Amino acid sequence: MSPGMAKVYHLDLDRKSTMGAAVALLPGDPGRALPIAEAVSTAYGTGFSLIASKREFTTCLTEAMGRKVLVTSTGIGGPSTSIAVDELAQLGVTHFIRVGTTGAIQDHIKNGDCVITTGSVRLDGASTHYAPIEYPAVADFSIVASLVLGAGEAGVRFHVGVTASSDTFYPGEERTDSFMKYKLRRFRGATREWKALNVLNYEMESSTLLTVTSALGLKGGCITGVVNKGSTGKITANALRAGTENAVRAAVAALGFLLGDWDGLQ
Repeated sequence: MSPGMAKVYHLDLDRKSTMGAAVALLPGDPGRALPIAEAVSTAYGTGFSLIASKREFTTCLTEAMGRKVLVTSTGIGGPSTSIAVDELAQLGVTHFIRVGTTGAIQDHIKNGDCVITTGSVRLDGASTHYAPIEYPAVADFSIVASLVLGAGEAGVRFHVGVTASSDTFYPGEERTDSFMKYKLRRFRGATREWKALNVLNYEMESSTLLTVTSALGLKGGCITGVVNKGSTGKITANALRAGTENAVRAAVAALGFLLGDWDGLQ
């Protein structure tokens, strides 16, 4: 195998298998990679195939608007997300869109709504290995615009704004259902504070994704479907299904706007 065709270590992919794809949709759950690829394939009248599955990273190849698109799961949290973004970038991917689930902080945001992140509160650690904490975790404007248009076309109710992105699901999101009943001082009252600061939601990957993509000169964005109220809300099967499906529908529609103006974005 020539050096240019060497596989990246974790994703088990090389440039031959990714076929020049420059855009990747990034669910967290490996189990969502195939359904998202199928949704893209159905929407744009193309096919899709599973091209790699190793550890938490499952990758499918599909196509939209005449351009190859990858769907790669990142696993949960910043460390594995940073690996996925870094290795996909090594293979030529330049545009990254997280498609996941989230817990709402603001009262007006309901289950099944979507949040399109413009910037993230960096409550993670992985992003600090790419840029100091003073560096902002901000989404690329062209991706945000495409997600807004995609959500509108898909008929999905959405909100645009700031996300709190935590390294941990239980203490970092001040959840009351953790085995650990004691709350560290830094997390006590955190949700109330983020709410007062107009932060929309909690999730676990956007700060890493947006910091890494910006720092490396790439483009990143994030859309998540609301499945519960942050800190207290239980995740029901109906809420999980609605939030997941709406985020996928909006992201798939967004590809049409992003790739439709692809030459103008380069």
